[in-house]
Amino acid sequence: MKVLALCKGDSAKEAEEAGANYVGAEDYIKKIQSENWMDFDVLITTPDMMGQVGRLGKILGPRGLMPNPKAGTVTREVGKAIAEAKAGKIEYRLDKSNIIHCVIGKISFGKEKLVENFNALLGAIVKAKPAAAKGQYIKSCVVASTMGPGIKINANKLGA
Repeated sequence: MKVLALCKGDSAKEAEEAGANYVGAEDYIKKIQSENWMDFDVLITTPDMMGQVGRLGKILGPRGLMPNPKAGTVTREVGKAIAEAKAGKIEYRLDKSNIIHCVIGKISFGKEKLVENFNALLGAIVKAKPAAAKGQYIKSCVVASTMGPGIKINANKLGA
């Protein structure tokens, strides 16, 4: 996981100590704008830098790299965010039809690790269920590789 931290001053020192691959400010912003540089997986920034990072929205947005406070990538605690990203923190979001698309691993992970990641994701989804939600929370569950066929999984047996 390659992490780019766009911050200044004490936050930059904190980012370096936390293990960010790239730490900078205007220099990396210019590099992304002029060279279309994308050699990172996560971009973490501080709120004071969002005015400048906002200009990169057209470049970063379609690739899913634009930082936002809900995902925890715009924060004053840069070190903590970098540590979480390096540990493999992922985020999942719903699309317009309430479908969750999320990566649970790569083919090189092996069966045990993929099952562990799948169970962790499902646990997080069930844990996030609002108390006001009644009835069946997960209607159906399908697991698929990037370009492969989907495999239906019985949601009732998952405890959802």
